[in-house]
Amino acid sequence: MATIQWRPEINALTVPQSYWIRFMPRNTAGRKDIAADIARTHPHFNEADILTILQAHDEAVQTRLLNGEQVTMEGSFSYFLSFTGRLDSADDPLPPLDDCLHVSVRVSQAFLDTMRWDGQTERLPEEKKLPLISSAQDSLLKLKDVLNPDGALLLTGDNLAFDQTAPNAGRCVIAGTQSGSVVQTRLLRVEQSEILLMPDAPTQAHPWNNEYTVSISTRYSEHGTLRTGAYGRMLRSPLTLTKMGHPNPPEVGILTGKAAAAYVSVTGGSVSANETLRIQVLLDQRADALLFSLLDMQEGGRAGAAVTVTANGSVTLPGFAGSAVTNLTVRVNNYAGLKEMLRNDYGGRIVDVLKVETA
Repeated sequence: MATIQWRPEINALTVPQSYWIRFMPRNTAGRKDIAADIARTHPHFNEADILTILQAHDEAVQTRLLNGEQVTMEGSFSYFLSFTGRLDSADDPLPPLDDCLHVSVRVSQAFLDTMRWDGQTERLPEEKKLPLISSAQDSLLKLKDVLNPDGALLLTGDNLAFDQTAPNAGRCVIAGTQSGSVVQTRLLRVEQSEILLMPDAPTQAHPWNNEYTVSISTRYSEHGTLRTGAYGRMLRSPLTLTKMGHPNPPEVGILTGKAAAAYVSVTGGSVSANETLRIQVLLDQRADALLFSLLDMQEGGRAGAAVTVTANGSVTLPGFAGSAVTNLTVRVNNYAGLKEMLRNDYGGRIVDVLKVETA
């Protein structure tokens, strides 16, 4: 019989030290997997029909909830709605449902009892000590996940330190997602919780391949195994636009990963002076669209109006208040590729730093 796996993990919030009991899922099963399981145990049912019924079950539950009902499947799960938020007066309107409405699922006691009676557990060994990079920030621009060759990259986390003077004791590597890697040598500070370095980035095949990864490798004892921890987000380096405001400026590829052709190109714009700004793309799951906008160089700062994009083609992005860039014209060359990259690699948001120059 399969077991329920768990692992002890250090709880850093307690003194003396204690451990979390962490459930470790073997894998994630989806609707198709459940349909296949049912078909194996009930061979007189067709798997495709089971899949349709499972989909119909979800739709039926949602319809009941939208009708303001609670749904209870005896012996298994209950589905119910709840609200969060505060009203300053009993006459206040309800906040937008995006902010206050929630759907919860509660397991029945009978279902839980069966799990506890029939379940068998298996203890997994503690995870090996690894370098953990929790954030990366350019210290000059004060922006996260930016690899600026003119600045210094600050990495923070845990277990990052290594002896720079000992051969093969550890290293920091910046690698291009398209090609190339460089062991970093200009290390300004190396400590357990942070590393500060002047980055050297490898040259990649195309100017728009401005996407990089960073990792730390270290040994925790003289003869220990070299252990590597990679930062979980991509770093992106600034891109330069030249002769902006001229009739035919050179096109510059942006907002791309390791692809051989740029997903998006800047083709022109109205610019009165040199300026460094950012371009952002958000994945709007509900509208199944991409939202393009220009931003200043401060998180939460000024932003131009967002432009909705749903296919390949050119759009004009308005600048923000006080910007020397009145607008930029961009052409989306590969909408599907950009959308897939946003969903798979960037959590629905990608930002490029653009150095806009008139000369």
